[in-house]
Amino acid sequence: MPYRRLPNTDQARLRALRQVVKSAENQDYTNQVVLYKTLHEAKIYLNLFEKHLIQYQQTRDNQIVANKKYQQIVHNARLYISHFIQVFNLSVIRGDIKKEHKLFYHLDLNVHTVPDLSTEIAIIEWGKNIIDGENERIRNGGLPIYNPAIAKVKVHYEIFKEYKSNQKLHQQATNRSWEDLMNFRKKGDAIIFEIWNQVESKFKNEPPFARYNKCREYGLVYYYRKGEKQLTAADDK
Repeated sequence: MPYRRLPNTDQARLRALRQVVKSAENQDYTNQVVLYKTLHEAKIYLNLFEKHLIQYQQTRDNQIVANKKYQQIVHNARLYISHFIQVFNLSVIRGDIKKEHKLFYHLDLNVHTVPDLSTEIAIIEWGKNIIDGENERIRNGGLPIYNPAIAKVKVHYEIFKEYKSNQKLHQQATNRSWEDLMNFRKKGDAIIFEIWNQVESKFKNEPPFARYNKCREYGLVYYYRKGEKQLTAADDK
């Protein structure tokens, strides 16, 4: 007799539960294959499980859509910060801005390249540095930089921070939904396990091939071991 194995995907769980509900729907009360109490529990669980799956998928889809927009927001913030620093450095090189004023921005006096902005942490750090630095330089009598103006940079920087916070909320919601689904799967596996035990117990005295087919009608999934001979009607003779 091949061995059975519990479903290991959500779709397989759904198939197993739907099959047993369908097969046991018209069973005779005096000749139960699956106890009515267990069958009732399976029906309730199946309905809730389908809702959990839909909810998780919706939450995940929302995160994916939000992430696509968020990546564009990150790109814009990085672009404006980088552009501002480039324009500022060129102004220093031309002598339009005093070299020592680079300290307002936490920029190295002798380095005229753009700092590494490859991470979101770096964008947050350098966005704050140049916004605070530009405001401080202007307070000390410096003329504002235009194209891009610091106000424009700040708009994209603040949008980035807002969307970063929102994206974190989307991730947390998806993680919570996933954890709920994980816990719900355990309950479903326990129900399926109990149903399969009842079905096999009911047909335990049947000949091998008949037992195999009758159990499969109730959603049980069997696997043959390597080299194991497959059951046929001849095995019941």
